[in-house]
Amino acid sequence: MSAAAEDEREEQYAFPMPPAGGWTADDLDRIPGLPPHTELIDGGLFFMSPQTDFHMATLRLLEFALVSAAPEDLYVVREMTTKLAKRDRPEPDLMVVPRKARTSREQTWYDPSDIILAVEIISDDSVERDREIKPRKYAGARIPHFWRVEKSNGLPVVYVYELDPATHTYAITGIHHDRLKLAVPFPLDIDLTEI
Repeated sequence: MSAAAEDEREEQYAFPMPPAGGWTADDLDRIPGLPPHTELIDGGLFFMSPQTDFHMATLRLLEFALVSAAPEDLYVVREMTTKLAKRDRPEPDLMVVPRKARTSREQTWYDPSDIILAVEIISDDSVERDREIKPRKYAGARIPHFWRVEKSNGLPVVYVYELDPATHTYAITGIHHDRLKLAVPFPLDIDLTEI
């Protein structure tokens, strides 16, 4: 590759330099040129890789089922962020919030105190963040329900967690293959083989 082509390539992929002290959750709305679905975890920016068909089909199945089953006072949010702390602004694949948490059409994030359920569908590039880091941060923010979704034999497996109010950590309440039938946070029954 020629030096000119190398310089052009570097310019094409140049990202803003972080300020002293690193990025904050509020910076995410102001940083120019960020790719869609950028997350901030511990002050670091994470960019989403192109998603697989499994991820998209699972997201669509869960979103449709949640929208269909949620009581009228709840709203299902897709791919928006939450400000957990000064240096943490992750983007769950799905969230369930009260309808009153929608403040404007320009809204870009939800307060964790409004989130009833956060859902993360594991991608190859997000395994550590979605299995370890985000659940710990969601529990610390007191989000009462969390689902981690993984692929097994081409189908989704849903790991369901509920916040223990005494320890403020998640306890697993079930691992669901083929069918997800729950009473909380509201009754729902999902055929996971329909992806």
